[in-house]
Amino acid sequence: MTWSNFESLLRRNLAMAQVVAKAFAGSAVNVSGVVGGQSLSTSEAPKSGVCLGASSSDIWRKCAIFVDSGLRGGVKTTGQSVARRTIRAAVVKESPARPTSLVGEGNGSKKKKVMILGGDGYCGWATALHLSKKGHEVAIVDSLVRRLFDEQLGTQTLTPIASLQKRVKKWKDLSGETLDVYIGDVCNFEFLEHAVKSFEPDTIVHFGEQRSAPYSMMDRDRAVFTQHNNVIGTLNVLFAIKEFVPECHLVKLGTMGEYGTPNIDIEEGFITITHNGRTDTLPYPKQASSFYHLSKVHDSHNLAFACKAWGLAATDLNQGVVYGVHTPETSLDEVLINRLDYDGVFGTALNRFCVQAAVGHPLTVYGKGGQTRGYLDIRDTVRCLELAIINPAKPGEFRVFNQFTEQFSVNDLAALVTKAGQKLGIEVKTAHVQNPRVEAEEHYYNAKHSKLVELGLEPHYLGDALLDSLLNVAVTYADRVDNEQILPAVSWKKIGTKPKTVKPSGL
Repeated sequence: MTWSNFESLLRRNLAMAQVVAKAFAGSAVNVSGVVGGQSLSTSEAPKSGVCLGASSSDIWRKCAIFVDSGLRGGVKTTGQSVARRTIRAAVVKESPARPTSLVGEGNGSKKKKVMILGGDGYCGWATALHLSKKGHEVAIVDSLVRRLFDEQLGTQTLTPIASLQKRVKKWKDLSGETLDVYIGDVCNFEFLEHAVKSFEPDTIVHFGEQRSAPYSMMDRDRAVFTQHNNVIGTLNVLFAIKEFVPECHLVKLGTMGEYGTPNIDIEEGFITITHNGRTDTLPYPKQASSFYHLSKVHDSHNLAFACKAWGLAATDLNQGVVYGVHTPETSLDEVLINRLDYDGVFGTALNRFCVQAAVGHPLTVYGKGGQTRGYLDIRDTVRCLELAIINPAKPGEFRVFNQFTEQFSVNDLAALVTKAGQKLGIEVKTAHVQNPRVEAEEHYYNAKHSKLVELGLEPHYLGDALLDSLLNVAVTYADRVDNEQILPAVSWKKIGTKPKTVKPSGL
């Protein structure tokens, strides 16, 4: 697949419907529709106006997706070429509203209606199941574009993840709980408006962004896509809350990478400074290290402004690096298993190291390996989200929590994985490779992270049991590893305007 073709997919054109249909494989998916009153046909893509619905299931909505730009060169419709289409979306509610009940841990908090943007992703899926188990009414909003990235890059998650419909159906079968689903793009405001009006959330959890720094540094097109998708998507969410659900609490996933690696302690969002005899509390300085991280900085500024100007309530969770694959909910059945990325674009350090150890590949430590960051278990991610939700920000309040539990350098992680591998009879070697990033490889790092603990977080610290579990997962699915995807192939300094295309052997 060439980048020019994939770019058209990213611009929400007809071929996106193909990926949506693939993600719903195995279900009774009806593909039908018209554009401008005319029937549409193409040789490669489903018809525009894709109607996805499993009519035999009471837990699914019918989602109509209309796309805004045709395939390169146009798409034939009854002899005419369609170069541009109006984006529209409709979501039809099929499940009855459920009564509000009390849930939680003795704090008397009412059951929440939580809309999770990006609910099919790594953090979003685990969070959706956790909140559903806790008794909250949960809706998933997702464009399924993360699955599309795998198609583009020639990669796959180590763990075989089921289609979104199969996942949701299995959760319903096992728990009796319904997850409402809206398939669409939050950059399409009309779709977002309809979804928000239909579900009427009192909390929106925003995971729905392109989350990879390397992806944003591959080429100009992907840098532009990352910032457009993330910044415009978040602006749409802010306007949707202001216009349609002004009392809704926004819980936004930020990143510790916004802060960079300053030579002073990192505070939780704000720092009190005395300068020339005057004192003020200001947002902590940001030193983002990629176009992805910069998009998160823009998001944070937009959230702060919206809270000040419109009286919205928002919590910005500056999350560290997440590791692990299992939560109590995703472990119930293999159909519910979470994704585990190990490649050089979407894989995070500890997850990558465990997979590399399992297949006998040297651990790829970038540069000197002194890069230190905050880390947390995926089980703590879902708990942090829950704590932020049941203890919401006040109207007009913009608050920031640093969401991680421990600090490690890359060398620390390599040593831990080496030790854990030895216990399992795995010989683990380490290789220091040229650092593809522009970053300090030895630096001071001390970040504060007390606010979530004060709300009740009881961390799962990185220990032998978790490392054994991760390594065993990696060994179990080792036959799915593509060794060509392990080494880093994206250089911060070599990014250019020429689109980076997929090669048969990987990037």
